[in-house]
Amino acid sequence: MSAPGQAMQQPVTVLRGVGGRLAERLQKLGIRTLQDLVLHLPMRYEDRTRPVPIGSLQPNQAALVQGRVALTDLVGRGPRRLLCRISDGTGSLTLVFFRIYPGLQARLASGVRIACYGDVRPGPAGLQMAHPELRVLPEDEGAGAEDRLTPVYPTTEGVNQTTLRRLIEQAMTFVRADMIDLLPDWLAGDRWPALSVALDTLHAPPPDADTAALQDGTHAACQRLAMEELLAHQLSLRQVRHQARSAGRAPVLRCPGRLAERLLQALPFALTSAQQRVLHEIQADLVRSEPMLRLVQGDVGSGKTVVAALAALQAVECGQQAAVMAPTELLAEQHYRGFREWLEPLGLEVAWLSGKLPAAERRAMLERIASADCGVVVGTHALFQETVQFHRLGLAIIDEQHRFGVHQRLALREKGQTEGVQPHQLIMTATPIPRTLAMTAYADLDVSVIDELPPGRTPVTTVAMPDARRPEVMQSVARACADGRQAYWVCTLIEDSEQLQAQAAEETAMLLRESLPALRTGLVHGRLKSAEKESVMADFVAHRLDLLVATTVIEVGVNVPNASLMVIENPERLGLAQLHQLRGRVGRGAAASSCVLLYQAPLSEGGRARLGALRRTTDGFEIARQDLALRGPGELLGTRQTGDWQFRIADPERDADLLGMVRDGADRLLEQEPVRAEALIRRWVGQRQQYGRV
Repeated sequence: MSAPGQAMQQPVTVLRGVGGRLAERLQKLGIRTLQDLVLHLPMRYEDRTRPVPIGSLQPNQAALVQGRVALTDLVGRGPRRLLCRISDGTGSLTLVFFRIYPGLQARLASGVRIACYGDVRPGPAGLQMAHPELRVLPEDEGAGAEDRLTPVYPTTEGVNQTTLRRLIEQAMTFVRADMIDLLPDWLAGDRWPALSVALDTLHAPPPDADTAALQDGTHAACQRLAMEELLAHQLSLRQVRHQARSAGRAPVLRCPGRLAERLLQALPFALTSAQQRVLHEIQADLVRSEPMLRLVQGDVGSGKTVVAALAALQAVECGQQAAVMAPTELLAEQHYRGFREWLEPLGLEVAWLSGKLPAAERRAMLERIASADCGVVVGTHALFQETVQFHRLGLAIIDEQHRFGVHQRLALREKGQTEGVQPHQLIMTATPIPRTLAMTAYADLDVSVIDELPPGRTPVTTVAMPDARRPEVMQSVARACADGRQAYWVCTLIEDSEQLQAQAAEETAMLLRESLPALRTGLVHGRLKSAEKESVMADFVAHRLDLLVATTVIEVGVNVPNASLMVIENPERLGLAQLHQLRGRVGRGAAASSCVLLYQAPLSEGGRARLGALRRTTDGFEIARQDLALRGPGELLGTRQTGDWQFRIADPERDADLLGMVRDGADRLLEQEPVRAEALIRRWVGQRQQYGRV
């Protein structure tokens, strides 16, 4: 089949009335092309197909009415308003206009027939409509009713509903001949309407359409588009995976495994069966020449890091380097300490690289990384800077991958490419992703799940308390520490400012020291120098501190089994996944542990939902499912700001029943109809496909 024509890709400026200024405003809605316009779907519908007699109107009703103007007058002092009285023989209604554009009063001259639509509200002189949409009716025209439901679109400043409806109608006419159906018959069958029919239904439904199904995305017209979009994303990710694996071979890391065996014997614990299973999956990947692209999911405390360390030893034993990249200084430092503790007794050097290293230390570290002496390198985003040259990078381990920008993750892989050889990639996340979302977003990765916690862990009891009960919470901290336990007190601010976060933590630490003088209280925040942070954390780990006041920098990676109580201030300002990560700092030992959510009343509906979900379960995968329902895939994957893998129409949770067909259909299309597959990718993904190449 031939590729679809070019009309859909035309810029919106080809339409009548779209100049540079309007085009700029449309861009705020993500609309640049005619395709963007026709895929900009209504969020709800208004029924203007049947005029309502004015005499039967009810307050708080949205309605279409038709009548003659009896009187129009400007009233008030200062900012004036225009009042227009209309009647239809059954009753009268007042129209109120606060924004009076030139010619409006003349348009509403006495005796003129008009149709108007708006919300009916009680007013000083009976029922009224404020700023209705109106149309002057010629004498020979009927009641001014529409023959289809009227769409209401997401909009932005400077782009009103009338403008959007006019442009979308124009665009539909312009691209109709270009609406090639890209879903093959063997996949679509007669289950869904053709593309043009689906779009007509969505933009202008018939009066008897099921508007609830149209609005919640379960209507056949929506499902047809969702299927096409999911299929396009799946195809794109499969293509990315194929390109990544065919672009170069990876080093074959086949070795006796003596280093890994020595570490396993030295560990004070045995791996869980889930850890063993995932480790075997990784080891099987590493002995192939095809680059490994594997995501390891595991709940907080499930033991992903030790599995990553064992994978790194396989690379080192085969004469390759392993790089471990973490998104924050604190998490990177935690990995550095952990890897040194495990690997140095085996005679292996672990290098450290961060953006905060002094120049002389940095130069020395860069020399070591570029030499054959350094097997494992741990660091932050500094690892992918241009000045970093690896000697022989065989394995890139990326922790909490959704916290990195897509280009940063891509840079680390490309840095390891030499003479057609690229490193294996192991990606870890302690933010479990619901299976439906993982199947959609990570189709280019093999996914392993550590779905078992080490024995001896006790579930964390979570309670929510208003800030008014702060003194009571402080006494709970004092009691826990008097019993020989330790506690965290986490400070959060709504402002995304490290300085303000640090300031809040400093003030809280000062107040807690004054109120609880018997406790040894430490402070950690993002503005401390690395040496200071490391010193405070070392004191907390060694129980030279009882209470650690911190910002959310302790979200991941910190492991102090003796800590049994966590207090989180302003939890309503954090996402569910982040709260779960923070809570995961306690409950890491055998003692009964608690998490107190110290919120500011009154809670919003979303805040209540998040805190309620956290109280009900400690299962990270259930938390992730609820987080997806509350926040959507863009936020859960950390992609809302980066633009990658945002869905226009599809919803992986709602459309989970389509995913089996999507996977099977993608395989068959790539094999049998690559031109059709490419056209689907171009229609739905376009330039964003580059984001998958990580």
